[in-house]
Amino acid sequence: MMFLYHDIINISCVKNSWPNHLRASLYSLMVLVIFTTLAGNLIVIISISHFKQLHTPTNWLILSMATVDFLLGCLVMPYSMVRSVEHCWYFGDVFCKIHTSTDIMLSSASIFHLSFISIDRYYAVCDPLKYKARISVTVICMMIFISWSVPALFAFGMIFLELNLKGAEEMYYKHVHCAGGCSVFFSKTSGVLAFMTSFYVPGSIMLCLYFRIYFIAKGHAKSINNVNQKLQIGLEEKNGISRSKERKAAKTLGIVMGVFLVCWCPFFVCTVMDPFVGYTIPPALTDALIWFGYLNSTFNPMVYAFFYPWFRRALKMILSGKIFQKNSSRCELFLEPNL
Repeated sequence: MMFLYHDIINISCVKNSWPNHLRASLYSLMVLVIFTTLAGNLIVIISISHFKQLHTPTNWLILSMATVDFLLGCLVMPYSMVRSVEHCWYFGDVFCKIHTSTDIMLSSASIFHLSFISIDRYYAVCDPLKYKARISVTVICMMIFISWSVPALFAFGMIFLELNLKGAEEMYYKHVHCAGGCSVFFSKTSGVLAFMTSFYVPGSIMLCLYFRIYFIAKGHAKSINNVNQKLQIGLEEKNGISRSKERKAAKTLGIVMGVFLVCWCPFFVCTVMDPFVGYTIPPALTDALIWFGYLNSTFNPMVYAFFYPWFRRALKMILSGKIFQKNSSRCELFLEPNL
């Protein structure tokens, strides 16, 4: 049987032979992704940490997610960039395990945060009267704790105990492992487990809740229209507002789910399929899909923060240096409740 991974036993991995201009282009593109990820998430971190008006349970959850995404851009992406372009790992076997574990942990933690944010939004939109009672500071802290601890235990436990190789050790050491390499490898069992834990379960929660939010919001808009028709008060104007809110809800939810699925679905589908097709998916494709997944952390600040009016005002104050003025932390960024 021929494998499309390294068909070399116990020798050094071969460095790529790409021309310098192609390598320079890849480095430039990846540096841009890393810089955008760091800058966007750092602005979210500064905004929520600095302005007291933003110290709400929901925003603490967004702050925690921004911290995860910032660490992914800071601790994981730079080393992944060198590995992706050079096709070799220059940082040692121990650090390879640390890097792989941290990569899986932070990527999964980011997805967990997205899932918990969907739960928070569900109660805020669908049951606003009981929102503060159900989504308390304690509940948010528990969500944050789970979002960090479960991925950490899963990632470091799987990699350092080599549970990801369980059942496929011979194939890995004979056909995949090589000196100077650092590839993410899963057996059939561990691949399915990683798919379920890091993608399918949190992704299904997001998908179900966001569809539920949309249909409930649509039902509310329809009820408002019916009331307006009975009262005959400002009918055309109010119907226009309802339709506008409905379109905005559909657009926002579509962007949220679209970005998440486009970024992570291809990688996790390949990860779970690869062991069942004899590891014939090219490593270069898997590596490219990992970077598509990273883009979710790049887009998170835009999807979850740039759509908030308070973020645009906070951004202006940060860029203009007004946050260094006295009592700037007490500045009002919005008038309406920030749900």
